[in-house]
Amino acid sequence: MTTTLNSTPLVVKSGTTWDDAWRRCLAAAPEAFRDDRALNLWNAAWRADGRALPATSPVDGSPIAGPPRLDREAAHQAVRASLDQHRAWRHIPLQERRARVAATLDALTQHRELLALLLVWEIGKPWRLAQADVDRAIDGVRWYVDGIEPMVAGRAPLDGPVSNIASWNYPMSVLVHAMLVQALAGNAVIAKTPTDGGVACLTLACALAAREGIPVTLVSGSGSELSEALVRAPEIGCVSFVGGRDTGAAVATAVADLGKRHVLEQEGLNTWGIWNHSDWDALTAVIPKLFDYGKQRCTAYPRFVVQRELFDDFLAAYLPAVRTLKVGHPLAVARADDPYPALDFGPVINAAKAKDLHDQVAEAIARGAVPLHRASESDARFLPGQDTSAYVQPVTLLNPPPSSPLHHAEPFGPVDTIVLVDTEAELLAAMNASNGALVATLSTDDRSTFDRLAPQIRAFKVGHGTPRSRGDRDELFGGFGASWRGAFVGGELLVRAVTQGPAGERLPGNFPEYQLMP
Repeated sequence: MTTTLNSTPLVVKSGTTWDDAWRRCLAAAPEAFRDDRALNLWNAAWRADGRALPATSPVDGSPIAGPPRLDREAAHQAVRASLDQHRAWRHIPLQERRARVAATLDALTQHRELLALLLVWEIGKPWRLAQADVDRAIDGVRWYVDGIEPMVAGRAPLDGPVSNIASWNYPMSVLVHAMLVQALAGNAVIAKTPTDGGVACLTLACALAAREGIPVTLVSGSGSELSEALVRAPEIGCVSFVGGRDTGAAVATAVADLGKRHVLEQEGLNTWGIWNHSDWDALTAVIPKLFDYGKQRCTAYPRFVVQRELFDDFLAAYLPAVRTLKVGHPLAVARADDPYPALDFGPVINAAKAKDLHDQVAEAIARGAVPLHRASESDARFLPGQDTSAYVQPVTLLNPPPSSPLHHAEPFGPVDTIVLVDTEAELLAAMNASNGALVATLSTDDRSTFDRLAPQIRAFKVGHGTPRSRGDRDELFGGFGASWRGAFVGGELLVRAVTQGPAGERLPGNFPEYQLMP
C-alpha cells in the first residue's frame, strides 16, 4: 500500500462508491434494476428471471451485481421473440431508425459519467479509459448515423436478428457500438452479457436504447447453456463474437456447419519487431501507452522481437519507460474531492486471472526465462487494508521457454515478453508465432526494409514504428489466420457484414472457402 507524500491514507473519491453507482442506476432506469439485481431484457420487457450469481469487483473484492443467468429454454424463448421484433423493425423506414438511434446516443451522453463509473467497478478500468470506452461508442455510432444512407443503398436487413457474444473488456466501444450499428442497419439485436463483468453497464445502456424503441435483447447465462440458442438457433441471422480462440473455434464450427453469417474476432499474439532501428526516444515515449488497461485489449502488444545486436539500446529505452507506470485502485485519492487518479491501469479482470498470470510468470522463470523487470506492489496506490488479489504489477521476461503459454499465446495482462533474433527470417518467424494476429508493428529506420518485411507479417494491420488499434469510424478491422473468422468490419464493412447485398455477393473476410481483402 502507498499513501500520499504526507503519509495520509488514500480514500475513495467522494460520490464514486459502488453503492453510489447502484443508486444512480436505480434512479436512471428503474425498469431495468431491482434493489439487489439487474434484470434480463427480452420480448420487449424487463424480467426478474434467471438465477443471479454473486459477483465481486476486481477493484477491491467487494460485492457487486452479478449476471442473472437464464436457462436454455428461456434463451430460446428470447431468441424467438427477437425474431418477431426483427420482422417488424426491418420495415421501419431508415429515417426513423436513424432518429431512434440518435436519441439513444443523446441518452448515453446524458449518463456518460455513470456508465464510465460502472466500468470502473465492474471491470477495473481507470477513469480516463472508462470514459474513453463510453465516448468511442457514442462518437463511433454518430458517424454511422450521419453517413448511413450510402452504406445501406441497395442492401436489406438480414433474415433474422444479430446475436452478439463479446468479451468483457470493451462493453461500450465494441459491444454497444456494434449493437447500435446493427440496429441502424435494420436488424433486431441480441447480446449476452459477458460472464466476467459489465452487467450493470450493459443493462443501463440497453435500457436507454429500449426506451427509444430499439429492438434489443439482453440476456445472461453460461456459454454452454445459451450457445444452442444464441449461435445455432435457426432464427439467428448473424453471429458476432469477440473472445478467445478456444470458444471462438467452437462458435466457428457451429456457424460453418449451419452456413450462417458470422463475424468472429479472436485473440492473437500481437508483436512489435525491432530491426535496424535507432529512434529510441520514440519507443520510450510509446511504451507506457502500450500498457493501457493492463494490456487487456485485443490490440495490445505483449511481445517484442528484438534484433540481438540492438538489445542493449532497446533495454535502455524500454526499462526507464516501464518503470514510470502507475498502478492502483482507480478511485483512490488523497482527499475525497480530489480529481480522479491518473493511472495506466488498475486490476486485471479478477483474482483468478491474476493468479493465473502470476503462476505463468513463475513457471516461465523456473524453466529458464530471465526476469528483466518486476514492479513492486509497494509502489502502487491502494487503500489501507484493501483486497489486492486481482492486481498484477508489470513484469517483463526475456526468452520465455517454448513450453510456457507466454511463448505462444496472448497473456491478456501486464506481462511483456522479449525474444531475441539474429536474422530477418527469425524475426518474421517470431512475429508470426501465433498463426495470425490482429495488429503488429515493425520499427526499422529503412522504409524499404519495412515495405519488404511488412507483407510477410501475419497481421491485419502493421504499423511502421507506431502502434495500430482496432480503429474507429471508417477504419477497417479484421485478422489473419486463427485470429479472425468471417466478415471483416469497420467503416462500411460493418454495415455490409449485417445486411444482404446482391445475389452471390462475397463479403471481404476470412472464410473457410476463401479470403478476400477489402
